[in-house]
Amino acid sequence: MIAALWQPVSGCGPHCRDSAGRHAFPGVATLRMILLAVVLVGGLLLAPLLRGLALRGVARAMLAVLGIRLVRRGPALKPGSLLVANHVSWLDILVLTAVSPVRLVAKGEVGAWPGIGSLAGLSGAIFIDRSRPKALPATVAEVAAALRSGRTVAAFPEGTTFCGTSQGRFRPALFQAAVDAGAPVVPASIRYDSTAAAFIGDDTLVDSVRRVAALRSLTVTLVTAPALRPEPGADRRLLARAAQASMGVAGYRLAA
Repeated sequence: MIAALWQPVSGCGPHCRDSAGRHAFPGVATLRMILLAVVLVGGLLLAPLLRGLALRGVARAMLAVLGIRLVRRGPALKPGSLLVANHVSWLDILVLTAVSPVRLVAKGEVGAWPGIGSLAGLSGAIFIDRSRPKALPATVAEVAAALRSGRTVAAFPEGTTFCGTSQGRFRPALFQAAVDAGAPVVPASIRYDSTAAAFIGDDTLVDSVRRVAALRSLTVTLVTAPALRPEPGADRRLLARAAQASMGVAGYRLAA
């Protein structure tokens, strides 16, 4: 039975960031913030009607108005996969939503974030209440049910954000859902070309958005590794380690 408290702590903080020499011209950040608000309001009005296509469009538009270039490499995702990625920033949510229709697994606090929380909710996000460890088995069962129904579910098994130059250990709990559903696990590497993108330390969402908007440019590379196909009754801990190792070999080298 899964009942571990999933509240890992990252050692990353403001000291990890370096954005020297990458600032945009004066006024660009303000313009981007205005355009971002327009995209959010317009997109979230359409998203309930168009669902998947609209959500992908909104995510792509948000990245574009922030001056972020998205590079996609690796095998295409197949429906019904568990996509597991390292976690650097709230931008990761936009990146994964922009490339494929996914149901996100996110901490409960994300649901209250302006804009990002609404986008996650419209994707059918599965929120984890990290203060209630006894609720984790129900969350795992919900993820397994989504996978069985053919939905792709995206999760960040590190459980918190890191700066991108360091990472945390993949927690095994959600891998049990893939074992139970007989679903493939697709490891993914998310890499930004500036640590200014990292959402770490005492960051607030507004501060992070402003910092990203003030960058001259930003490139994020998403690399998917070949899918892992767990056998019935596979050990979720071994599966988590294999997924992280696979991401390290296939993802980091391609993204470098």
